[in-house]
Amino acid sequence: MKGKFERQMRKGVLDMLVLKLLQSETKYGYQIIQEMKEKSENIFSLKDGTLYPVLYRLEEDGLVASRWEEGEGKKVPRKYYEITDKGRDALAEITEVWHTISVGISKLMED
Repeated sequence: MKGKFERQMRKGVLDMLVLKLLQSETKYGYQIIQEMKEKSENIFSLKDGTLYPVLYRLEEDGLVASRWEEGEGKKVPRKYYEITDKGRDALAEITEVWHTISVGISKLMED
């Protein structure tokens, strides 16, 4: 049962976390996966099949933009993602909502 609840809770914050990681610089998919894993100390260890639908949805909503960059020498071409102005506004709003919800949950869980 733990797995089900854990998956649901993680899924609910992925948009926020991806936008947060893109806030400072443009990144490609694998870079986002690795940084999320590192910074969360393996709590958010995503697979490609989890991340890319999130990125596609964010792009469709105009919150991120993507571009292909040709690899130099032996490097392979990569698709880079960057947060848009609309994405920055959304991140600010999501962060505010997250803080409000977190405080409410903490108060309810105290006993």
